[in-house]
Amino acid sequence: MSAVTTERQGEILVIWSDNQPVNALGHDVRLGLQAGVQEAAGDDSVKAVVIACKGRTFFAGADITEFATGMKDPGLPQVVDEIEALDKPVVAAIHGTALGGGCEVALSCHYRIAVPSAKLGLPEVKLGILPGAGGTQRLPRVIGIPAALGMMTGGDPISAKKAKEAGLVDRLASEDSLLEDALAYAREVIGTSPLPRTSERKVDGDAGMFEEFKAANARKMRGYEAPYEIISVVEETWNKPYSEGVERERAAFFKLVMSVQSAALRHVFFAERAASKIDDVPKDTRLRDIKKVGVIGAGTMGGGITMNFLSAGIPVTIVEMQQEALDRGVGVIRKNYENTAAKGRITTEQVEGAMGLLTPTLSMDDLADCDLIIEAVYESMDVKKDVFGKLDKIAKPGAILASNTSYLSIDEIAAATSRPGDVLGMHFFSPANVMKLLEIVRGAKTDKDVLATVMALSKKIRKVAVVAGVCMGFIGNRMLFPRQLEAEALLMEGATPQQIDKVHVDFGMPMGPFQMADLAGTDIGWHRDPERIESIRDALCAEGRWGQKKKAGYYDYDDKRNPTPSPRVAEILEEFRKKKGAQQHEVTDEEIVERTLYPMVSEGAKILAEGIAQRASDIDIVWIYGYGWPPYRGGPMFWADTEGAKKIVAGLEKHGLEVAPLLREKAEKGEKFTS
Repeated sequence: MSAVTTERQGEILVIWSDNQPVNALGHDVRLGLQAGVQEAAGDDSVKAVVIACKGRTFFAGADITEFATGMKDPGLPQVVDEIEALDKPVVAAIHGTALGGGCEVALSCHYRIAVPSAKLGLPEVKLGILPGAGGTQRLPRVIGIPAALGMMTGGDPISAKKAKEAGLVDRLASEDSLLEDALAYAREVIGTSPLPRTSERKVDGDAGMFEEFKAANARKMRGYEAPYEIISVVEETWNKPYSEGVERERAAFFKLVMSVQSAALRHVFFAERAASKIDDVPKDTRLRDIKKVGVIGAGTMGGGITMNFLSAGIPVTIVEMQQEALDRGVGVIRKNYENTAAKGRITTEQVEGAMGLLTPTLSMDDLADCDLIIEAVYESMDVKKDVFGKLDKIAKPGAILASNTSYLSIDEIAAATSRPGDVLGMHFFSPANVMKLLEIVRGAKTDKDVLATVMALSKKIRKVAVVAGVCMGFIGNRMLFPRQLEAEALLMEGATPQQIDKVHVDFGMPMGPFQMADLAGTDIGWHRDPERIESIRDALCAEGRWGQKKKAGYYDYDDKRNPTPSPRVAEILEEFRKKKGAQQHEVTDEEIVERTLYPMVSEGAKILAEGIAQRASDIDIVWIYGYGWPPYRGGPMFWADTEGAKKIVAGLEKHGLEVAPLLREKAEKGEKFTS
């Protein structure tokens, strides 16, 4: 069956796309659209055209796999130009999403009608490219330069209602009668002359608005090439003819699509989807029904975890030991929702709806009817084993028991129960209601249906889940350990916290190792003995320099938590250097990269070799969504491939650091971790 068909509705030709699931604009669809337009052009009895899609969405974008293989003619730029050039009115009937090339198809139509639930956007920037089918030229002509730059450099879609307010959508249709409303609209505009061709519109603007936009959005665009290229294209062409503008757009598109950043961002796109696949778990595995969730602990993590389920409409019973702690935790959850409502992101009714699903209690016995119970208590093996021993007696048969541990052995925790097959790790990242990553830790005895159920559930609570095996720190924290170890060693050898952090921020991280330590709290994992000072961190903790919460850690902080270099930390460093007899030298930025980032790659190679991660791209997803690795670098393993395994091995050996066997093997064979 053809991906695109045509259907006559009186004087109107309906061009239908049925390339499900998302009507991607692959070669067959482009051919079909072109043929439909040519059919309309050659038939005098056709007075107007409606372009519509079957299934759950309008055209949701290009077929990204064609970026690697090359696009066959006709390309989308040719097709959309033919749509706009038709001398008969063309109406785009939009439902679901009109994204990327789909939005460009809509922009090439003379009229656009959409159901209120539809969304429109140009998300190409998230793949390191720009709209390549006239989008940089048509969108500013429709909604103005500032709004168009915002949509194209941000990449997020807007609702049909906002699109109508902006002028991107001409009319809203009823949710259940889009085709009928689109046909009626087409009949209205038959005979319209001249047709409102987007490419022929003039753009209002001035040169100053581009610098203003760059200044206002510098922080979120930092490090990315595509947003600045989008701005440059529009800035250079906004007052020129459309034909000149698209030439500049095409040149920029091909430049970006061949860039390392675009390759990295496309790698992330596919890696995120690959992470949901578990190699030895059949797709048809029957899932357990999760209708109610229990959370043990109402602190920062427990409260954040709870919000994920409440927001997804899943009832939660939350348990604490003391009424004061329980009230405080529930209060924080409500305050978080109310703050979100104050920003207009949710309604007051949604706040009350979420809170109405929450059952606070001081009794673990109230977890007896829960289908999934997540423990979020103090990071102590003895405490966790005690909790799971009690849960074993309380939880109903078939209930899934999960620990939010960030590094402890799931196998040891599971051994405290008589049902280790029902136990796994669900490592949320703080703040748990915001961070997208969820490390799902598979124990040696975790049942396949338990793993599959939690992986599916992660999508419902809008998390990006990655399966990890059991080891100290799993994937993310295990790779963090060698980075922090070398960062501390560099301090002893003459570097400063701010120098090391700056290298990481310049690399694209949101913060460096010592800024991260201060944010988390330098006292985490500290032995709590102020007389036992064996490291720089011990010295900081002994003086109460526990990080941002104390306004003092590796940095000093003001009331707004802005960091400044600390004279006291400089003194502590000097004291330790003398005490240890550490050899000083001038530490370069290159050395910091080699000694803090290269060891992460080596550790990642060990994780792969041990089967802790299923694939290299899973490691990349962990670090992008859990630790702020810049997406435009593709994650540590993709970045290692761009650096070259030989270069990384040489850098590690230069500093006497460990080289994982798999990393050395890749270097010797000239192979990559990612395809």
